[in-house]
Amino acid sequence: MSPVFFVFLIALIALVFAVFLFNKVYKYSVNNEKMISIAKAIRRGAKAYLIRQYKSVSVFFAIVFLILLFVSFSGHINKFLPFSFLLGGFLPALSGFIGMKTATMANLRTASAAESGLNECLNVAFSAGNVVGFIVVGFGLLGISVLFFFLKFWYTSVEVLSNDVFTQNLIMNMLTFGMGVSCMSLFARVGGGIFTKAADVAADLVGKVEIGIPEDDPRNPAVIADNVGDNVGDIAGMGADLYESYVNAIISTASLAAAAGLGMNGIIAPMVLSAVGIIFSVIGTFFVKTKEDASQKTLLRSLRSGTWISSGLVAIGSFFVIRGFFPSNLSFFCAVISGLIAGMIVGFVTEYFTSGTYSPVINLAKTSETGAGTIIINGISLGMSSTVWPVIIIGATVLISFLVSSGGLSSNLSFSRGLYGVGISAVGMLSTLGITLATDAFGPIADNAGGIAEMAKMDSKVRKRTDALDSLGNTTAATGKGFAIASAGLTSLTLIAAYVTQARAINPSIIYDFSVINPSVLVGLFLGAMLPFIFCALTMSAVGTAAMSMVHEVRRQFKSIIGLMEGTAEPDYETCVDICTKSSIRLMIAPSIIAVLSPILVGFFLGVTGVAGFLAGVTVTGFVLAVMMSNSGGAWDNAKKYIEAGNFGGKGSENHKCAVVGDTVGDPFKDTSGPAVNILLKLTSMVAIVSVGLAVTFHLI
Repeated sequence: MSPVFFVFLIALIALVFAVFLFNKVYKYSVNNEKMISIAKAIRRGAKAYLIRQYKSVSVFFAIVFLILLFVSFSGHINKFLPFSFLLGGFLPALSGFIGMKTATMANLRTASAAESGLNECLNVAFSAGNVVGFIVVGFGLLGISVLFFFLKFWYTSVEVLSNDVFTQNLIMNMLTFGMGVSCMSLFARVGGGIFTKAADVAADLVGKVEIGIPEDDPRNPAVIADNVGDNVGDIAGMGADLYESYVNAIISTASLAAAAGLGMNGIIAPMVLSAVGIIFSVIGTFFVKTKEDASQKTLLRSLRSGTWISSGLVAIGSFFVIRGFFPSNLSFFCAVISGLIAGMIVGFVTEYFTSGTYSPVINLAKTSETGAGTIIINGISLGMSSTVWPVIIIGATVLISFLVSSGGLSSNLSFSRGLYGVGISAVGMLSTLGITLATDAFGPIADNAGGIAEMAKMDSKVRKRTDALDSLGNTTAATGKGFAIASAGLTSLTLIAAYVTQARAINPSIIYDFSVINPSVLVGLFLGAMLPFIFCALTMSAVGTAAMSMVHEVRRQFKSIIGLMEGTAEPDYETCVDICTKSSIRLMIAPSIIAVLSPILVGFFLGVTGVAGFLAGVTVTGFVLAVMMSNSGGAWDNAKKYIEAGNFGGKGSENHKCAVVGDTVGDPFKDTSGPAVNILLKLTSMVAIVSVGLAVTFHLI
């Protein structure tokens, strides 16, 4: 069996396992008609949003496809690049849509399972989360392996090329596939993030703070839109986001194989390593279970057991993978281990700063005693201070993986192998994404289940159990974001190296000066350092603009609908969903287009050296900013939930209202801007690589 066929087979197994789990959750019986009616409204809104979003995004993909097709006819690029780009955009969109369908099917079943007990509730929610996780990794490896098979068939049966030329064409098609993945993921994450946070902010500010009604109260006109947002933002958007992290870690590493002198083995090894990770992720899912009335620490331990077992098995399996592909260079095994360990440490650090079981969040909740201003100030401070350890950990991982893989810096070949080692460490970090993503995805499902339980007026014990999983989900979601951002830092470094490699391959006679005293590099650094801030400003502003429209509509309904507060009249849920849908699709365009065009424009004005500096600037400031925003947002959210659990005055108190304001600020931090920067880091590099020929040939400086 060829290694790539093994990868293809494992991808199919992941998808079959996802189908098995989907059917398992689907068969769980639900008899409450009120719950079924509410779930249908959520499902209808989520489906309508995604279809409208995909129609809008398809215009962008059609334009880029036609541009690439025109350039390919002129002979300047490989003729399959336009189709690789389309395939790259299609698969994360499909993964997101299936994830949304799964979540909207599982939310009411999770609420129903909560009547039986906490473990039953966790089992249903986590099984649905696993569907999302294994759909993402399954389609990720399926896309790469199918692309490989097609190109291999074409260039051996139809158009015979030398090994070097075939490898170069394969890598460029993989990179263009990755660019399509990044573009679709950015649209999904930004659009979904704007939708979910606009609805959440309006529901909290008007419902909780102004009116004083509970979260997910059926009288709140924004409540259905809020639950729809959990699915289109925290499931479809997050799934596309992590699909992008997973695929581009593999592609960026493979793109350095030729420069490192590793040939086809270097291209295939990260694919096989990821396939082995899927096998052990499946095994890890069977170790996640808990007991009734479990504490947050116990619930966290039950989830950790699955991820730790998977990681331990991957550590063992990766030794045999590396020995099979590089029998004389087991140093890459050390790079894989460094990535796995770094991922677990970053996950723990993120958990420490965002979980309600540790002092940072508890102390943050305490600051609500002196008002909303202090909880916002301290939340920002917490996020800033939380960046220290991730930077140190990723820095140490880069040094360790580079030095052990290069064996020194005596030649360009050893330098390239060191960079390949950095890439393979990112692949190792993401190799258990199947189960890691499941621990992230079950949170929004539990959150939706709690909303349905509240609206259907189910027993209070149901809401208590779903709230426990929702709070746990906030922590694991923050951990998943930290995990993705950490891998993005490693992947971005390898993509910068791939950019320089591709530029030199186009014109080997040019000698580039990449030192920081080169004005082009220095200006590029400044421009790149600025981009994440402009990007976040646009996405935060988009959430604010959409939220304002929602707040006005919710206030209008509370004032104009007679009997709404008394519960004798129904709010107009559909109008709120429609406002969020239109606003998010309109407002996602500007930040997404800026992200795509920036590296092309920098290349036109400053050339290859300017783009290299630009990508370095984006990576450094983007990584730190993403960590800060994600951790601040997660901490504010769990500080609110810590108060809602009965601490510092409990629900309805002045402290609680202050915490809601802090959480309102944190919502776009952690679910819109912060995670989207993770995609920005790699998208700019992917666009730069695909357009490198323009920067080499046409530039002003």
